[in-house]
Order: sequence, then C-alpha cells, then structure tokens
Amino acid sequence: MLILNNCFSNFNELTEIANNEGFVLLVNKPITWSSFDVVNKLRFATKIKKVGHAGTLDPLATGLMLIAFGKATKKIDSLVLLNKKYKAIFKLGATTKSDDSEYPEENIKNASNIDQLLIKNTINSNFIGKITQMPPNFSAKKIKGKRAYKIAREGKEVELAPVELTINQFEIINYDNPFVEVLIDCSKGTYIRSLARDLGEKLHCGAYMSNLVRTEIGEYRLDDAFELNDFIDKLKLIE
Repeated sequence: MLILNNCFSNFNELTEIANNEGFVLLVNKPITWSSFDVVNKLRFATKIKKVGHAGTLDPLATGLMLIAFGKATKKIDSLVLLNKKYKAIFKLGATTKSDDSEYPEENIKNASNIDQLLIKNTINSNFIGKITQMPPNFSAKKIKGKRAYKIAREGKEVELAPVELTINQFEIINYDNPFVEVLIDCSKGTYIRSLARDLGEKLHCGAYMSNLVRTEIGEYRLDDAFELNDFIDKLKLIE
C-alpha cells in the first residue's frame, strides 16, 4: 500500500496513482474539524472523488488520521481494525454531558484527596485487558439510522449497547491534580471519553476528557503525518 510522503508534480500524476493502486495520506487532524470535514476538504483539494478515512476522530481531538484515496479505499476495512495509541488529559472532580470539554462542567467535587497511586491501582484493576465499555451518548454511533450525538443534542434519551474491547496499555504520564495525563494503547472502537468517565466513577469523584491526541494507528505515526493546511498549500503550487 502506497503511503503518500510527498506532493507529486501535477494533478494528473496524483489522479493516475489513485486510479491505479491508490494511496494513503497520513494527516494531523486540526481541532474543531470533524473527520468528515477532513475527507471533504481533501476530496475537493485533490479533485479525487473516491476518498475515505480509516477511523473517526472527534472534533475536539487532534492527531493522526489515515485518509485513503482511489483504490486504496478498498483497504479501509482492514486499516480500521488496527490498534490505536492516544495521549489524553483527564480532569478529575467534574463531569460533562458529552464526557469531554464540549459542554460545561457538572457534578463538581473536591478531588484533592485522589493521589497517583490510587489512580494507577484503579486503572490496573479495571481498565487493562478485555473490558466492556458503554459508548458516550454524544458519539457517532447510529441508533435506527440516526447518530447518537444528534439524538442527545435534541435532549432525547440515547439507548446504546455496551461494546467489548481491549486495552493493551493505560499508563499515567503525569499527574498534576486534578489533571491526569495518560498514554493509552487500545483496540478499535475504544472511546477515550468513556475511559475518562468510567475512571471518574471508579474514583467516586467524576472525570471527563479535556484533551486528546491520537499518536499512532498500527505502524503509522503522527510524527510522519502532514499538517492538513500545509498539504493543501503544497497542492495549490502544482495546480
């Protein structure tokens, strides 16, 4: 599978590669952009009709996305199965409706008595290996053809089913109460927001995800990704 690591001399060459074997672009998704926004922007910028991504990132998250073009879109299903790595920051002592910073804090509690050892032991006892997780109400999961987040934003009850997944690594990088910075290696379908929410419940203080960066997808690394706007600017030079 061809990984695009430079800009080709002209659009005809780029289109020919997309049609013959396809290629995958590693992109660092900007904050506030939806995954659909990224795909749509690149479809317009490259003038290639067949474009898709191998794993959604929430608008408030940044980090690695794999964008497939042309015939490489046939490999999306296998790319989606790859494990992911994230760096995240959880804030203890509050919750939000969306389990991230999109909505205001609720259920504010004093978490000053929560030390790093307690967090580490709670993680190791509850969140390593195969676990069952309830997706966030504000997620892209579909319920009778409608996205869960759309139902939640209408103030209606969201009925989601728990999912089984695997957490290979869940380590504390830094703890500056009430903020916990963590490194997570997990299987497809893992919601880091749900890990924050569930950790807060186990600690009896509440928690939500305040920051998220996806750093790896399988063998592919964020360090090797294009900044989206930089890539688009380079494309403009070969028009």
